[in-house]
Amino acid sequence: MLSTSTRQGLRLASRISRSTAPRVLSQYARASTSAPNSSSQPSTDPRTASFGFRTVPEDAKEGMVKEVFDSVASNYDLMNDATSFGVHRLWKDSFVSSLRPGRKGPMKCIDVAGGTGDIALRILDHARETYADRETTVDIADINAEMLKEGFRRFKKTMYHNTPQVAFHEANAQEMSAFPDNTYDLYTIAFGIRNCTSIPAVLKEAHRILKPGGTFACLEFSRVNNPLLSTLYDQYSFSVIPLMGTVLAGDRDSYQYLVESIRKFPPQTEFAQMIRDAGFATGKDEDGGAWTDYWGGIACVHKAVKL
Repeated sequence: MLSTSTRQGLRLASRISRSTAPRVLSQYARASTSAPNSSSQPSTDPRTASFGFRTVPEDAKEGMVKEVFDSVASNYDLMNDATSFGVHRLWKDSFVSSLRPGRKGPMKCIDVAGGTGDIALRILDHARETYADRETTVDIADINAEMLKEGFRRFKKTMYHNTPQVAFHEANAQEMSAFPDNTYDLYTIAFGIRNCTSIPAVLKEAHRILKPGGTFACLEFSRVNNPLLSTLYDQYSFSVIPLMGTVLAGDRDSYQYLVESIRKFPPQTEFAQMIRDAGFATGKDEDGGAWTDYWGGIACVHKAVKL
């Protein structure tokens, strides 16, 4: 359950608006659990970040988000079912299929904020089933140990358990110092980047650890462009999803935060520019170019290449 301070913060937000690291297989590799600490430098203007619709001190957000995901880890698929009408599995299938892992031979991949392992499992299955590739590997990195535990349990049921094809690392997407420069062919992050304190820092690290020619791919909830669909989705999100969190998981506050975090995430054009600012090359600023909308923009895939 969430701490009293976090629950109070979530409820306040609700009232404001109701609308290479060593490979380990039996345990997690702790790569880095905190972003660089600059508290030793005095500042009269503390940096802030959004936590749903609430503005909080930047150094507090990480712990607050951790509590949310500690709370929802065991019901992660249920959470995504609630926020995506249950079609997140189809979106993830399409996302991975569009990347065609294994098409050009074995790849070294990293899935960030991927603790539960569903994207990594799809990558390995696609490479094996489509291209007879049993050498592609995926490092799964997540800042949340509870999410990693869920992923490890999932992989224990698969043929990849106890093989060199998968490893789990407790790591902060904003500070991946345990992962060397120019290491990976493919970097994926699905439904995770919006929860990070500094999106530019995540993108900078993604660019650093990818090889030249490597692909950055992000699947995230995004901005609905059709006014009617947007209205319907807002009504569903702010009325139904928190209620589902209460009924199905006993946790309205976490689900309220997740809805609000979606609305605070940058729209497609703005996020595409952030990706380019990190040094990546993208397509044109349009659906089918720098990004691909799913379901009218409820979710969106951004792809880019490190030159």
